[in-house]
Amino acid sequence: MDALTVSHLEKRYPSFHLRDVSFRVQPGRIMGFIGRNGAGKTTTLKSILNLVHPDGGSVQFFGLDMPAHEFAIKQRTACIFGAANYYPQSALKTIAAVYRRFYPTWDEPLYQSYLQRFGLDPSKKIRQLSQGMSIKFALTLALSHHAELLILDEPTSGLDPVSRDELLHIFEDIVDREGASIFFSTHITSDLDKNADDITYIQNGQIIASGDKDAFVASYRKVEGRSEDLPPALKERIIGLHERKGEFSGLLRAADAAGTNGLAVTPADLESIMVCTERG
Repeated sequence: MDALTVSHLEKRYPSFHLRDVSFRVQPGRIMGFIGRNGAGKTTTLKSILNLVHPDGGSVQFFGLDMPAHEFAIKQRTACIFGAANYYPQSALKTIAAVYRRFYPTWDEPLYQSYLQRFGLDPSKKIRQLSQGMSIKFALTLALSHHAELLILDEPTSGLDPVSRDELLHIFEDIVDREGASIFFSTHITSDLDKNADDITYIQNGQIIASGDKDAFVASYRKVEGRSEDLPPALKERIIGLHERKGEFSGLLRAADAAGTNGLAVTPADLESIMVCTERG
């Protein structure tokens, strides 16, 4: 059974329309949610969590309909929108004392183990934590009630490369050891190159790709060379063509890579796919 199934989701605003959004998060996998600013990532997250009311479609967590089973669903999920910066004057132990009252599945020994693992001092105040430590505390709260699905909005934004890499390893460990699923939005595509199993790509309110990350990346190639060596027929097939000083670069679908003799054709990555796709 899928951890999350979104089917034909719609949300209309005067200047934006989330259209026919469908994707699924499978158990024990990490799905990255990508798209440029304003593409609809946050609107999608808020809609599936019933923080805003969708205008159409359906959302299921663990086979349960949202919002009919909202309370049961939210007992089994955890949502982290950035660092834990609520009640900045409160100590971590005070926040945890309040938080644990809402979850019958709260596991105090597990909570203590994550405090120790992440090097968190429960007597410290929220405002005394770095952004990275604040995110770790948010994860500690989420994992201590055995959340089966973590939904994260830009969790690595603003972190230095070392902290980002550490957090990505934590995500992998959560999936491998706890058996949880993770669905997280990000604009840092290199993070997803490292540890995402699946990708959902949204553009202008519509899903343009959703599925296995490696298969998605393998379906494209980067191509570059001298503009004078670019055949007109091939030029028409290039996605996001960029030309400067007699040189060109762009993206091809792997199936369209025939006729590239003399040009440099290399494997694509998520960043090049996203940049060229958005360039058009």
